[in-house]
Amino acid sequence: MRSIRPSFTARRGRSARGRTSPLPLVALAAALTLTVTACESGDADASGEPSASAAAGGEGKITIPDDIKDKLKEHGIDLDNWKDGAWKNWDRDDWLREAKDYINPIIEGLWDPDRMRDAEDPDRGVDDSDLSGDQGVTDPTPQPVDAQAVAPTYHANAPEAGKVFFDSPEGTMVCSATVVQDPANPGKSNMVWTAGHCVHAGKSGGWYRNIAFVPSYNDKAMGTAAMENVTKEQAAPYGVWWADWVQTSDQWIAEGGPTGGDGAPYDFAVLHVRPEAGGSGKSLEETVGSALPVNFNAPAVPDVDSIKAVGYPAAKPYDGQKLYQCQDQPGRLSLRASDPTMYRIGCTMTGGSSGGGWIATGSDGKPALVSNTSIGPVDAGWLAGPRLGKEAKAVFDGVSEKFTGQ
Repeated sequence: MRSIRPSFTARRGRSARGRTSPLPLVALAAALTLTVTACESGDADASGEPSASAAAGGEGKITIPDDIKDKLKEHGIDLDNWKDGAWKNWDRDDWLREAKDYINPIIEGLWDPDRMRDAEDPDRGVDDSDLSGDQGVTDPTPQPVDAQAVAPTYHANAPEAGKVFFDSPEGTMVCSATVVQDPANPGKSNMVWTAGHCVHAGKSGGWYRNIAFVPSYNDKAMGTAAMENVTKEQAAPYGVWWADWVQTSDQWIAEGGPTGGDGAPYDFAVLHVRPEAGGSGKSLEETVGSALPVNFNAPAVPDVDSIKAVGYPAAKPYDGQKLYQCQDQPGRLSLRASDPTMYRIGCTMTGGSSGGGWIATGSDGKPALVSNTSIGPVDAGWLAGPRLGKEAKAVFDGVSEKFTGQ
């Protein structure tokens, strides 16, 4: 999440570079300031090609479909060199930026427990001056609401929640995310909702790399010390799922910035994923046993009694290993009169919670995803997330339609 200094919080993400590594350059800030989450673009031709995440071959081996190999060649990428470390080349001339250029070849075994544990949040600092143009309706700053630990096992109490891991020019990063329903594949969704700044650097850069989702990360809520000696199966009990397609809003790609609220009202993204090593043939939804519907007719603030935000906060005083949630009645935050007004709640979650789902009960009495964590203040007193309207639905539909019946 991106934060603004001192009154707004940073993005709630975290990088996997280790305890002393600096925060990433693209989706984060050294201090917690306005946080933002976003993914691929919403236009049909702004959706990324299926990343070379690869169909499973025999005996758990990964094979890259020919069309994906061709896609890589178009960008001058040799798959063997890429897997051997060429993906670490962040030369700006070679950093793929356009929505149609998204690629994400599976590198089996890359996301081991150490890289996952040490991922850091992609927060970036911003000054109050970054938000000086606030117009429209903004309610008083909410009182902080203390984040509450989700009881283990997470799979039993929040089965849709998990972490998104990715690599940026400044290191390995992490955000939070949610398994969502896919109307084109009822009961068999492979779709994940997160923030745009967790997949794309915005106007200053391009697509992040090695994007993967881990549902129910650290399912038993082990502490930091215990996590230093876990197996991959303990850290990721439901597997590592690589993004073979990602879309975020065109607005995030064009406007999303390292500071302030630029692009925040459009800071959302949708991933389509597949298991790292082929898996059992089950979809993500079948594997975790649940997925949330997405409400694109976001209710007006006065019509919402309560919203629950869920995520893995990683910046102090949290360590990124455990799942937390905040519940509060939302207010309104307007960054620019021409942009949609955002939801805002009191919450003490910090960086790492970026992209985490915001859940509200609909008129049918059932929970649905209505937003995701995007920005918040450096002192971690509140969070803000985009209201999901036609732009968000275009992103979602672009991913769903691409994989209809698959």
